[in-house]
Amino acid sequence: MTSLIEAAAVSAGFAGGTVLRDVDFHIDPGEIVTVVGPNGSGKSTLLRLLVGAIPPRGGRITRRPDLRVGYVPQRLSIDPTLPLTVSRFLDLPRPADRAEKLALMDRVGIRPLAAHPLTGLSGGQYQRALLARALLTRPNLLILDEATQGMDQRGSAEFYALIEALRAETGAAVLMVSHELHVVMSASDRVVCLNGHVCCEGTPEIVRSAPEYRALFGTGTHGALALYRHEHDHSHEHHHHHHQQHDERGTGT
Repeated sequence: MTSLIEAAAVSAGFAGGTVLRDVDFHIDPGEIVTVVGPNGSGKSTLLRLLVGAIPPRGGRITRRPDLRVGYVPQRLSIDPTLPLTVSRFLDLPRPADRAEKLALMDRVGIRPLAAHPLTGLSGGQYQRALLARALLTRPNLLILDEATQGMDQRGSAEFYALIEALRAETGAAVLMVSHELHVVMSASDRVVCLNGHVCCEGTPEIVRSAPEYRALFGTGTHGALALYRHEHDHSHEHHHHHHQQHDERGTGT
């Protein structure tokens, strides 16, 4: 088996309703795959199926025996009165090697916050703490569930640049579930567009021009696919969007 995880004709649902039907999905070593889709499209359900948190109702999921998943949840409910520092948080559920812990905090840019209470961190710092904790398991698959929700555009761009660098350094595959089409795409090898089933998939360019994608997300500025890619890539197939986006950001090139 070459893929880290493979799902074949998988369906899932709760209390009689079907959330996902006939989904084929795979992620290979070192690959960055982004799953996009509107709310209620089954993105979180797909993640839960892939990691084994829920069983599929139909179809089958195969995982490679050496699969090690590092999971970065959207948010963790932590009691704000709990006096948990960033450093202590990285010791859950089991104490981490101190040198490795410091090196990872350094790598994700939160080492100065080691003694800070976890509940006092900003959204971006908090996600970096979750990321450091996920990396302690030395995963060969890093799963991020809407990791940049609540960050501003610059914060998310920096976070995704970090993820891209970590992929290059560790060789881990990355599976991202995203609602933020404008940032994620430039780093993705493959985009899977989900709406209860796989509507379309392929490179960002292929998905950008797919009618199924446009039907789901529209073609206006908020639906246009790869905002950050335009900084480097002057293809003018979407001439109008290109200028519209730069004007909105006020940074023409």
